[in-house]
Amino acid sequence: MEKLKIEGGRPLSGTIKVSGAKNSAVALIPATILADTPTVIEGLPDISDVQTLKELLEEIGGDVSFDDGEMYVNPENMVAMPLPNGRVKKLRASYYLMGAMLGKFKKAAIGLPGGCHLGPRPIDQHIKGFEALGAKVTNEQGALYLRADELTGARIYLDVVSVGATINIMLAAVRAKGQTIIENAAKEPEIIDVATLLTNMGAKIKGAGTNVIRIDGVDELKGTRHTIIPDRIEAGTYMILGAAAGHGVTIENVIPLHMESLIAKMREMGVPIEVGDEEIHIGKADTLQSIDIKTLVYPGFPTDLQQPMTSLMTKIQGTAMVTDTIYSARFKHIDELKRMNANIKTEGRSAIVYGPSNLQGARVKASDLRAGAALVIAGLMADGITEVTGLEHIDRGYSDLIEKLTGLGANIWREAMTEEELEQVKNA
Repeated sequence: MEKLKIEGGRPLSGTIKVSGAKNSAVALIPATILADTPTVIEGLPDISDVQTLKELLEEIGGDVSFDDGEMYVNPENMVAMPLPNGRVKKLRASYYLMGAMLGKFKKAAIGLPGGCHLGPRPIDQHIKGFEALGAKVTNEQGALYLRADELTGARIYLDVVSVGATINIMLAAVRAKGQTIIENAAKEPEIIDVATLLTNMGAKIKGAGTNVIRIDGVDELKGTRHTIIPDRIEAGTYMILGAAAGHGVTIENVIPLHMESLIAKMREMGVPIEVGDEEIHIGKADTLQSIDIKTLVYPGFPTDLQQPMTSLMTKIQGTAMVTDTIYSARFKHIDELKRMNANIKTEGRSAIVYGPSNLQGARVKASDLRAGAALVIAGLMADGITEVTGLEHIDRGYSDLIEKLTGLGANIWREAMTEEELEQVKNA
């Protein structure tokens, strides 16, 4: 195992390019199962989640290659092979294999998904949708078994707005008989991205990006070529990083429309921001004003940027509060920031930040993907050297992180952990 070491206090400047969207990639790749001929997806991020999904498609008989961000998937020899354990435990988005395999083969057996531990994230809305389409869903020895003689379109109202359930039901419904209507659907850009791929394959989908999506089922889908959208969470992470440690940082390959809630909050803090057609420039902010943030479903402030934003908030003048209405357990990074001399306390679903704090380098552990991003940002701000463990989480969502940050002038590198350190991590 390795750790990440960061020398803080170095002024960062220059240009950083955003990779393809992780949260699109993990749905687009399973969607290729639904076609009867090969599909090519361009611009995929080189992250561990993408590699894991590649291996899962190969496990069910797919002919898959991945090179320089381009994935080729030939589904012609795929079969509905059960995937009860193993790689499906590595990422939560493995649940998209349920909708895709159900739509294609009318059956699937998938282990309960893994990924970051962010508190309760039930998949009951996914199951509700599958059952409404005519599938029987059973839990057998820790795996979900989905079986249907035929899938038939239905009107499905989601009790809570869920990106995962919206996409999963779409995947199953595109090859069902008749019309499916998803009400109270999520509106995230990644849903539009998946709908675009499916439409190019021959699916009939209307309303993606609104709260009502209509899908008319078709008998077959054909492969296509699709370019993924930029990763708005990666873009937001680098915007926050630019405000935290930058002396002028430009983020390229951005869709500014996707960043409006973050742009508004950062401007409220006093961060100079210039917005172009496909790039955003973050100027140096001498002082930051206190703000309050509440995470909401899109187009509200993203829960995935709550943790990185907390690191930036340690620079504010005064008191700030961040409330996460999406995930109750998304404050595990707070104790790690406290090790770095941050003055923060948590109260229920909120974290209260007292600033400014002079962060100090320390040994910290990433408990999940975005907590890892928060600790990297804190390390770049801090005096001295910060050591971050738990890199397997960061590797799930940030492509070429060291190379990108080194390009801005950061001194950041990976080192092998000693046996003593490995034992400490094991016993922690």
